[in-house]
Amino acid sequence: MRRISGLILAGLGAFLAALAVILPEYIASQVVRFPLNEYETATLTATGAAYLSPVKLTEVTGASIEVTDSITGVPGAGDSSIAVWSVYSSVYDRTNHQQLEPSSYTFAFYRRTAELVNCCDESVNGNSSIIQSGIAGYVFPIGTQKRTYYVFDATLGQPVPFAYKGADTVDGIQAYRFAENVSAARLRLSTLPTAEPEFYSMHLTYWVDPATGALLKISENEDLYLANAATGAPVTHVFDAALRTTPATVAHLVAQDAGTRHKIMIVQTILPLAFGIAGGLAIIAGIVLSFLAREPRQDAGHALPVEDVPRDAAEVAPDR
Repeated sequence: MRRISGLILAGLGAFLAALAVILPEYIASQVVRFPLNEYETATLTATGAAYLSPVKLTEVTGASIEVTDSITGVPGAGDSSIAVWSVYSSVYDRTNHQQLEPSSYTFAFYRRTAELVNCCDESVNGNSSIIQSGIAGYVFPIGTQKRTYYVFDATLGQPVPFAYKGADTVDGIQAYRFAENVSAARLRLSTLPTAEPEFYSMHLTYWVDPATGALLKISENEDLYLANAATGAPVTHVFDAALRTTPATVAHLVAQDAGTRHKIMIVQTILPLAFGIAGGLAIIAGIVLSFLAREPRQDAGHALPVEDVPRDAAEVAPDR
């Protein structure tokens, strides 16, 4: 019975050891995904900004700008593989107390790779004819690598390269820095009623937690301007600002990211360790039980018991 119990324990231990290797990756693919019901806000500010006033139709300079991005999951959209999020950007001139033109962006993406999918009524400022491709940008792949990613730029309406620029630390979390550099790109999507061509320059840096794919900090130098058709020189700045995430936003993003990091640590570290220890102990217990269950072996030269030794013939002969 001990031998059978030992074999069962050893087999259970081997099974648990195998789970320690295989199960974490499976659980991670099922548990660690971008949520369907996302709700997040991020605030970026700039000083000395310039923009084309929607009221006066003249250029305003020296403004303090506040941009608030509200990111929400689209109710009823998405499934176990795909999430659908909507971003509404509100722009406010705090210097002149002027609300500027907002923008909106709806996108669908795979919940682990952050790769965009053409489905689910995605649109840019209500325009659903724009084909979205590349990485979402508001999130990067879970397990981000040190390489260039092509991220969809909603202003250009196409993906642009975000090159890996090195590792930094954001409020104690190691982050990868990625940068987009677009200079004087002619816009195809301009809606301004003007004959002057519109150009776009963007120098955008993201700090990304490579484990979770979450953005932790943003630096954005944007210049959207009308140019002289003959010389290409800027005539009017439609929007020109050096935006940065506020310290409060960075702290909030880092705190929110901590929950996902904890989940990943449980799946990829604590569970394998627990399964590995349990498997090792079960294997040891099985070996010990199997050893104790072995019957003592008899030596070939072991003396027979005394009562089994034949007596002398004379002793056993009957008296006559």
